[in-house]
Amino acid sequence: MSDFDFDSSAFILNPRYQYQWEEAQQCNVLLYPEGLIKLSGSAAEIIQRCQEKITFSQLIDKLKLAFPEADGIAEDVKEFLQDAQRQDWIVESAD
Repeated sequence: MSDFDFDSSAFILNPRYQYQWEEAQQCNVLLYPEGLIKLSGSAAEIIQRCQEKITFSQLIDKLKLAFPEADGIAEDVKEFLQDAQRQDWIVESAD
């Protein structure tokens, strides 16, 4: 795993993970061979948009459209993405 710069790179959900609604858990999760990760509502909103190649600015724009009442979300989203990157949930897009 290598860190990438969110300001200049596009990223995507790591193909080893599958994002989906899990009825038994009553929440969105990331599935992977060893188990699952329960996502909070805000985490699910971010990860859902990372299923396709996206840049940080595109992600923020999409979240602002979906949640116009949420001011100043960029720093919180960046912190979540940095953690997701450390957990290997998202990876730099190859193309």
